[in-house]
Amino acid sequence: MALKKGVNVKPAAGKLGILLPGMGAVATTFIAGVQAIRKGIGKPIGSLTQLGHIRIGKRTDDNNQRINEYVSLAKLDDIVFGGWDIFPDNAYQAAIRAGVLDEHKHLAPLKKDLEAIKPMPAVFEQKWVKKLDGPNVKKGTSKMHLAEQVMEDIKTFKETHGCDRLVAVWCGSTEVYRTPSDVHSTLAKFEDGLRASHDDIAPSQIYAYACLKMGVPYANGAPNLSVDTGALLELARKQGLPITGKDFKTGQTLMKTILAPGFKARMLGLEGWYSTNILGNRDGEVLDDPESFKSKEVTKLGVIDHILQPKLYPDLYGNISHVVRINYYPPRGDNKEGWDNIDIVGWLGYPMQIKVNFLCRDSILAAPIVLDLALFMDFAARAGMSGIQEWLSFYWKSPMTPEGLYPEHDLFIQLMKLKNTLRYTKGDELITHLGAEYYD
Repeated sequence: MALKKGVNVKPAAGKLGILLPGMGAVATTFIAGVQAIRKGIGKPIGSLTQLGHIRIGKRTDDNNQRINEYVSLAKLDDIVFGGWDIFPDNAYQAAIRAGVLDEHKHLAPLKKDLEAIKPMPAVFEQKWVKKLDGPNVKKGTSKMHLAEQVMEDIKTFKETHGCDRLVAVWCGSTEVYRTPSDVHSTLAKFEDGLRASHDDIAPSQIYAYACLKMGVPYANGAPNLSVDTGALLELARKQGLPITGKDFKTGQTLMKTILAPGFKARMLGLEGWYSTNILGNRDGEVLDDPESFKSKEVTKLGVIDHILQPKLYPDLYGNISHVVRINYYPPRGDNKEGWDNIDIVGWLGYPMQIKVNFLCRDSILAAPIVLDLALFMDFAARAGMSGIQEWLSFYWKSPMTPEGLYPEHDLFIQLMKLKNTLRYTKGDELITHLGAEYYD
């Protein structure tokens, strides 16, 4: 939906409910983190909405405002949490099991609040996530019946918690790789497919459908074929709702979208980029299945090509060997380790190497992304922005784009697009860095 310059954004008044399909390591780290920040026992490091600033006007104006004061975003104290999971553990038990946050420093002070958050029974079909199974699962006569149960969950949650608005962020596991089929082409065919329990309709698509039908903006945090189909794009447009995805940009891909733009900016060549990961959380277990890994591999492999544009620069990037591996290693837990060997080429073709060993904490990097996406998607809905929110590409490994457009993967261009979108909604001049004599 095209925006007019300067938008009448409805204020972020009242409670915002954040619904999370999948209440494992990422979701519980996010929930506990927000609660810890509320109580003053932690800081929102990694969150653009909480710590970021935005420059307004010329550099000489020295006008740098906090993003959450510049635009109307929900306050952390106004957020309530809900979600679904195949395991019945409450948020405290799930956070203990995930082992991401320190039990004594961060979880014990929040125990009562976290124990009150219990997952609703999930929509689940094991053929889509082969390495997992759990007892807290919905039963239904058809996939449409399951979608209707999710819609009833959403309605009940909103009423019970007195929410004024809702957003949903998928934090569940990676489903097996699938491409769209005819059942995904139109909303009518998709709804017929739900009633017929069509084999090609995944649980994540049922959540997306149910949320959009209930007027809930939807963000897809995994590489699943979910909201990025003709049917659900049609539904989002029909409902006037924002959607965004896919696959949180956290560890190794984050580094690629930082480093690759630098190589291209300096016209340094690239012969090869070998990436391998070891991780031991539930995500690692799920990705140990080749079909689920394929979903992740596709989102990881596309990044470099789109940034480096080999068709424009065949001498520099026309023959890159790009390899991605993920290995399940239980002792590592949530502390993912990403190794990169990068073979670059300089003046007269002389080779050089860069080696990166990123000892990252996957859920620690993902939690602030969940927060930012929830707040920005709520903002987008209040601003009347519907359909694909390309300005949120900053957060995704594989950003959704309107048909016919390639995704922008350069982290710094993505950030400029995000901030310029905020400026645009306020009616302020966009920052283009043309130079002081013109603009800056």
